Amino acid sequence: MTRSTKLVFLHSSDELYGADRMLLEMVGAAAQDADVQVWLPDDLTHPSAPLCQELITRGVPVRHLDLPIMRRAYQNPRGIAALLGKSGRLLQELRRSRPDVVYCTTSAVLLAAPLARLARTPQVIGHFQEIWSGSDRYVLGLTARACHTLLSISQAVSNSLPKGLRARTIVVPNGTPEPDRVARLDSRIGELNFLVASRWNGWKGHRTLLTGWNLAGSPGRLVILGGPPPSGESVDVRELVAQLTRPESVSVVGEVTDPSAYIEAADVVVMPSDRPEPFGLVAIEAFARGRPVIASAAGGLLDIVTPQKDGWLFPPGDPQALATVLTGLTRDEVTAAGVQARETYLDRFTVSRFVERWRAAVAHDRYRT
Repeated sequence: MTRSTKLVFLHSSDELYGADRMLLEMVGAAAQDADVQVWLPDDLTHPSAPLCQELITRGVPVRHLDLPIMRRAYQNPRGIAALLGKSGRLLQELRRSRPDVVYCTTSAVLLAAPLARLARTPQVIGHFQEIWSGSDRYVLGLTARACHTLLSISQAVSNSLPKGLRARTIVVPNGTPEPDRVARLDSRIGELNFLVASRWNGWKGHRTLLTGWNLAGSPGRLVILGGPPPSGESVDVRELVAQLTRPESVSVVGEVTDPSAYIEAADVVVMPSDRPEPFGLVAIEAFARGRPVIASAAGGLLDIVTPQKDGWLFPPGDPQALATVLTGLTRDEVTAAGVQARETYLDRFTVSRFVERWRAAVAHDRYRT
């Protein structure tokens, strides 16, 4: 890319979770040598939304448009008709704006890929942040074939793609910024402090975690961040905590803007997802602060956590196995794993490593303008 390159990122949400935070890193890297804009959907966003505000603070031009975002609400005849209308309007806007590169940051915006090709956009990039199901492989696979360049955030995501796409997809693991400071664990004493930080989706494993916590006899202090998702299945975390033998061992904080202070206060971060995580950004954020991770052995977390080295794994949805991990931990083991977690971060998951890999993946001379 060059300074004259006009690069438009199309993004499907206006929050500050995993894919949203990685968008900020990509925009920052691209803005060094290209004219960058971010287009966000206008149906779920407004100027005070967190991602929008952060982009504006960083001086990145943001536009809210009627984008064709593939959501469950559109999986009916009326929704399909609405998507067709939105697609037509986006095609018109792409022809008017004439970007050199259209970057689809998530699978939900992949309808834009064939539209960008129709608008004769020189380079179309698809970045896969999700593990595709059977139906996804068909619907999303058709649109993803319009992309010149394909990226995925983990080997698990890449493996979920149709064979033809998988063969030309480049795995670029996410990265996370270096924290201002890293509080060491070797000076701590007493019971261990655990943290879980995620949306309270039905598949994120809160029920598994709290059942395992009970089976383990509440082995320390547990802090729970997050809140119910705006749509889809969720769990009532506060009710689950109320049913514990020792509910006082768990603190439900709820949603926070920045989990950094809570990760620093923790000794161990837990990612108990019942279904495979596409990546697991919280895990590398924990590693950056020298905190080991207990994780379910599936999906992108297998690319991050090395058992008995920088963390511990257990079978997804198995509270008894999780309880065994919890009861077996000693403070010395946690401290040693924390040191190794920090080394893993520095070696593989810094922002500079991400940017290096990302630039190499998108800098294909054939499509460079």
